[in-house]
Amino acid sequence: MLDFGRRLITYETRGKKSSDAKSPVAFPVCEKLRPHLATLVGNAGFRALLSRALALASAEVPWLRAVQVKADGSLEAPEDIQAQVDPKEILEGRVVMVAQLLGLLVAFIGENLTFRLVREIWPKVRLNDLDSGKGDKNDKAK
Repeated sequence: MLDFGRRLITYETRGKKSSDAKSPVAFPVCEKLRPHLATLVGNAGFRALLSRALALASAEVPWLRAVQVKADGSLEAPEDIQAQVDPKEILEGRVVMVAQLLGLLVAFIGENLTFRLVREIWPKVRLNDLDSGKGDKNDKAK
């Protein structure tokens, strides 16, 4: 899921300056997923899913503890977080956050539906080479 999350973040942020973001620490992949998932599970369901992903990600990346899920389902980080946290750590936190959200989606709606949803939002992102961890690559030979 980390590779999956990193790929989506790289695709979503390529060519954009950090000044383009509404917040110093933006979560563009979560923002793009929000309307689609809110349609699927409702606004409260999306907030609950995002809150759980944030809690799981915060256990791995301490600076994420300062991030809040707002009532509309968007994520908000303190404005001074960029001055306190190294840009590489911010990127890693974003990756872990997205990976946790995608992992929860796979657990709740399944891998096929999750990948289909991602393909609808990001049709140009390569997904077919991602290893889901299921099965043995040698199973095809049997």
